Amino acid sequence: MSPKSVVITGSNRGLGFGLVQQFLKDPNVEHVIATARNVENATALKSISDPRLHILQLSLGCDDSINSFAQKVSEIVGESGLTLLINNAAVMLPYVTKQEPDRKIVNDLFESNTIGPMILTQKLIPLIIKASNREEGSNLSISRAAIINIASEFLGSISQNTSGSGEYKAMAYRMTKCAVNQFTKTLSIDLKEDHILTAGICPGKVQTDMSKGKGEFTVSLKMKNKKENSFQVEEASAQLVETFKKLGEQQNGGYFRKDLSVIPY
Repeated sequence: MSPKSVVITGSNRGLGFGLVQQFLKDPNVEHVIATARNVENATALKSISDPRLHILQLSLGCDDSINSFAQKVSEIVGESGLTLLINNAAVMLPYVTKQEPDRKIVNDLFESNTIGPMILTQKLIPLIIKASNREEGSNLSISRAAIINIASEFLGSISQNTSGSGEYKAMAYRMTKCAVNQFTKTLSIDLKEDHILTAGICPGKVQTDMSKGKGEFTVSLKMKNKKENSFQVEEASAQLVETFKKLGEQQNGGYFRKDLSVIPY
């Protein structure tokens, strides 16, 4: 159940970095393509010595960057195509109902969290179809061809919204993640005949800078105990990879917690 190649966006820190580490532990994975807006500053990624790791520049708000990235991915994966795309990159900027409207903040959020991942996915779909076509039958799995969008139960679900903008001041952020859910569902229908698996997975309330340090796992906070921080990153990402391996036709187009229980839209 191992993907031959995987792209992980937003992988220079936090959960994305943890996923890079997990896939590199799998000897059946031939290419792990990690992204960073500034490769020079991606010190954690650059500290990994593994010829299967490719660190590429990607800015989701820039079409030229996306186009260049897609071309480089094509050169790396070749005729095998791209097996797995994980849209992990996202930003959270405070924006609430009772404030002076600020179109730039809202635009920045949608560019990074919704529009950018959508455009990137569209650019990579021909490579993902190429990977899918290498197998016969109609099976769906991450070892054939898949798109996974990292979702948020707490801030992306309409029915689970009981706090409004809340302590995270997340009105606009909620909207971007909700839109990603629609994107996931639409992809699953549009790519059904191509036998490409698509799902939205929430990793749980992970402790990151974005969540103000609240959650089950600590991922990107600067902690006094760096060994503890590393362990928790590894634990969270390892659980997610095991979840990805369990995905199949039953989960196509769905919205799930890391234990694959369904999150209501």
